[in-house]
Order: sequence, then structure tokens, then C-alpha cells
Amino acid sequence: MAPSNRRTLLTAAAAALSMGSGPAAAAASKGSGGGADRPAADLILRNGRIAVMDRRNSFASAVAIRDGLVAAVGSDHGVLRLKGPETQVVDLQRRTVIPGLNDSHLHLVNGGNGYNLEVRWDHVSSLADGLRLLREQAERTPPGEWVRVVGGWSEFQFAERRMPTLEEINEVAPDTPVLVLHLYLHGLLNRAALRVLGYDKNTPNPPGGEIVRDTQGNPTGLLVARPAFGVLFNALNAAPKLDREQLANSTQQFLRELNRLGITSVTDGGAIWPADFSGVQDLHHAGLLTVRTAHHLYSPRAGQELADITDWVRDLSPGGDEYFRVNGVGEIITASAFDTGNMYQPRPDLGETAEKDLLPIFRLLAEHRWPFRIHATYNDSVSRILPVLEQADREIPFDGLRWVLDHAENITPRNIERVAALRGGISVQDRLAYQGEYFLDRYGPEEAGRTQPVKRIMAHGIPLGAGTDGTRLASYNPWVSLRWMITGRTVGGTRILGEASRLDRTEALRRYTVGGAWFSGEEGKKGSLEPGRFADLAVLSADYFSVPEDEISGLESVLTVTGGRIVHAGGPYRRLDPPRVPVNPTWSPIADESFCPSWAAAASDGTSGGRGPEAPRGCA
Repeated sequence: MAPSNRRTLLTAAAAALSMGSGPAAAAASKGSGGGADRPAADLILRNGRIAVMDRRNSFASAVAIRDGLVAAVGSDHGVLRLKGPETQVVDLQRRTVIPGLNDSHLHLVNGGNGYNLEVRWDHVSSLADGLRLLREQAERTPPGEWVRVVGGWSEFQFAERRMPTLEEINEVAPDTPVLVLHLYLHGLLNRAALRVLGYDKNTPNPPGGEIVRDTQGNPTGLLVARPAFGVLFNALNAAPKLDREQLANSTQQFLRELNRLGITSVTDGGAIWPADFSGVQDLHHAGLLTVRTAHHLYSPRAGQELADITDWVRDLSPGGDEYFRVNGVGEIITASAFDTGNMYQPRPDLGETAEKDLLPIFRLLAEHRWPFRIHATYNDSVSRILPVLEQADREIPFDGLRWVLDHAENITPRNIERVAALRGGISVQDRLAYQGEYFLDRYGPEEAGRTQPVKRIMAHGIPLGAGTDGTRLASYNPWVSLRWMITGRTVGGTRILGEASRLDRTEALRRYTVGGAWFSGEEGKKGSLEPGRFADLAVLSADYFSVPEDEISGLESVLTVTGGRIVHAGGPYRRLDPPRVPVNPTWSPIADESFCPSWAAAASDGTSGGRGPEAPRGCA
């Protein structure tokens, strides 16, 4: 790919920070607002319905922001006393405001690295529309490049309620290589992609995966994870990559998309250190991060994880600043202790050496006070991991060392008690919103109804965070996850969760705000709009607390503030939106309005259909 002009990226983005909402503007907007001992606010939002998310679940009508922090929250009359001659005042027109959303398990690094290359089907409601997007992108993709759909969708969201066929994909893209990744379950390759990959009847199946063949032994284009997803990654990793400048651009576009949805913080579930981190690190060094990020590191070298983690412990330290933190190790700590997230296939067992491989790593992390998180989809896996944690704790007491159990969809009451005894946290996601029908078919309604026992987890005092596990096993959209936590229904409408596993709207939002702060060690700093906390907030397109349940997944932010800076503005506040950085490469799916036609149509006719007035980045 042709390299982009890095100066364009940095200059345009720096301009975005100088439009009256960046740190320099904030510092310049001091003045007197009611007395010399009461410095004026930089930004005041008034005439709203502001969910403070304090312990009393208070609401206010106004909030004042100064130096990136909440200076005051309360009535319009009281807060406007902090108005000075340079204070920016925004009329909320009675809109609902919430603290910025915090996804406690989203793969931001990997999602950002691929965002500019991906046709996203997250919000596509019909397979016919999805195929049309593939056709249009194939027509505009230059020779040598691929068209790819990389997860975040389920066939049950489509009106047709089925997967695309290989024939349909070959028809819409006969000459351009196409890969359609269906969660971490299947991959669909068109004939052009098979030719580029060189797959033929002599290509062996990788461990734990299948290259499906016709009666003549030739690959058909269907890849199946059984249950390991290496067969899918082999194809994905063979497709062309972005260069370093494009990676920074792609990550920046992804962050702006997260801001559009009201996200201001993410605890990344894990990425390969240091290979995957150039995009997010370049943005951090340039001061261009608009989402606060906390990162977990994992090693891709199966069997060599201890050696790599030993190097990290020697060379790095957990911590960082308000926008980039090394948060610890995980979520994949060893390949032998990874049970995938594939619920279409039978539950896999952990490797025979899982316990032996984990114990020295847990000892090392406890000794050097490195936080960690560990993936465990099934309770059977949790039951093998917990004894190793308990042994490590006996040998080198954790004594408050922060550690997290990820997913744990069907964790039992006894294992919840053991997690509580070890003072761990649990991060839950909406993966079953995309695979719930498979889980229901395999394990039955009784077992499905017991999954994600969040009320029992909270009753034991265990820190509980919410997230998506986007962008492949689920969409990155937090509102789909919130709808899942409240209704227990999949994106296809099937009820999975029982009453004990569903939360009311206030508690679900608390898990996505205050609850998420624990996972990056920032409780007391963010998650609520109390004075002294980070000024991270989202003004919503509709009232989260009163819209019909099925419209929750269509909410978005019309004004997002991170650290006192306006980082996204749409609809009635579009004039406040920071200048957008041009998408690189120019043929990217997100650079075209057809990327998400349902949103674009809603924006053009002035209606929202529950989705709000603003289209995704690149669709406006």
C-alpha cells in the first residue's frame, strides 16, 4: 500500500485539539466565575438529565468541567455560578447524560489495527444488505488487496436468519479476494482468495481446524474451527496489512467510532506485545488518544510464555498515564490453558500441561506485583485454573494483587465463592448474544438460563465489569451489550438469560461505568460524574432509562467528552465536532457512505428509528 502523509494525520488531529476543547484551550479559559477563589469552568453542560452514578443514583441538570475534571454537578442555577467570560456553555435541551462508558474487555488494539480494512456487518439487518456491501467494496478495492468481514455479527440478526453461501460470495466478488469471518466459528473464502492462499487438495488441515473439501478433495472455501481458530487466523494473517502510518490512522478512526458510541475508556483484553501496539502507541506519543486505554500483554509463543513474561517483568512496569497504561498480563496466559470462545463446537478441555505451565507464571506475577487476567469460557476450565491460583496464593500471597477472570459464562456458585476468597474480579461480556442459540441447542434451556450469574457474583462482593469482547467474537457496540444484560435476549431475539442473570438498567449501566474502573485500578478516578472525577461523559441520542428495551441497542452519543475535551459531536451539536482526519487508505470501507446504509438513511431523513441522528464515521 502507498504510504500516507504522516504530517496530514498529525496536523489534522492536532487541529482537532485546538478548537476550543483541547488542553491548551482549557488552560486559556481561566477567569473569574463568582469570585477569585472560584476559578471559572472551561465547559458547562446545562438543562439536561445527568445520571451522576454516585451511590445514591442521583440525577442533576448541569455539570461544570475544569482542567479535565468534574468541578461541580447540580442545578443549573448552582453550576452556572462557575461560568466565566471564556466558559463554553452547551444547552442539553433535556437530553440524558451518562458517565463515559468503560468496556472492561474489548480488543481495542487489534480492533484498531484492522478497522480501516473491514466491512462491518455489526448493524446490518439483512443478509441481502451485507452482500451488497461486499459487492460495492469489491468494486472499489484495488488489485492485490482483500475485502474482509472480520466478525462482530451473527446470522440470527439477519431477516433471512442464515449464513451467506459460498456461491453468493463468489457471485458478488468473482475477482477480488474475500474473507468473511463468522465470529471465531467459521471462515468463508471466495475462489479468488483460495487462489491467492494456494489452498488445494494437498493443503493439510491445521491442528483443531478443518479446510472443508468437495468430493474431489478440493477446498470449497469453508473453514471450520473445531474448536481452535488457527485455521481462521492463518487465512486472516495472509491478507495484506496496513503500514505503520495507516495503522495509526486506522486506530484513530476506531477510537472516534468508539467515542460516537459514548465510550471513553477501554481495558484491552490483550494483544501481542510489542508487535501489535505501534498504532496505539504512535497516537499516544502524539497526544491523540480520545479513549483512555489500559492494556494486557500476551505472548504468541506457545510453550515459551514464561520466558516472555519474565522479560516483561524485568523490562517493564505496570502503570502509565491517564490515557495509556500497561495493565498487566493476559488474557491468554498460556496456550495450554486457553479454551477458546467457540460455543458452536463441543467444549474443549484445557491442555494436559495447563496447571504445570500456569503455576510458575502466577508465582512470578505475584512476586513482582504484576496484575493479570485469564480467559476461561467454561466452568470446567475455571475449576482447573482456580486450584493453581490458590496454590500460588498460598506460596506468595496475592494480598490485594489485582487479577481478573474473564468470561466464565457458566461459573458455578462454589467457584464464585473461591474467586471471592482470592479477591479477584470477573469481567462479563455479551458473547452469548451472538452464540446463544448454539449454546441453547447444545446444553438446553436450564443450563442456558443459569449462565452469567451476575447477581450472585455481585452478592459475593466480587468486582464485576461489563464489556463486549469485540471486535470479532462480538460487536464493539456497548449498547448491544447493555441490552443483553437487561433483557437476556440474543441479537436474534432468543431469550437466554434467566431472571437471576439479568440486571435493571441502572445496575447494568453501573457495571459499564463505575464497575469498569476497578479493572484498570482507577476506581475513585472515573466512572461517575462526582466532583474530582475525570470529566468523561456522553450525551445520548435518546433516554436510556425510558426507551423501549429493544431500542437500547440503537443508542449512541451526540456529544462525547473525554477529559474535558469534546471528542465527538453529532446531530444538533455537529458544529462542535472536531475536524476529522481523512481515512487512509482512501478505498477503505469506512470512507464510503454505503458502509452502513441504515444509519446514513436515518441521518438523511431526520429520523433515528431508535438509532439516533448520527451515522458512523465515514457514513455521514
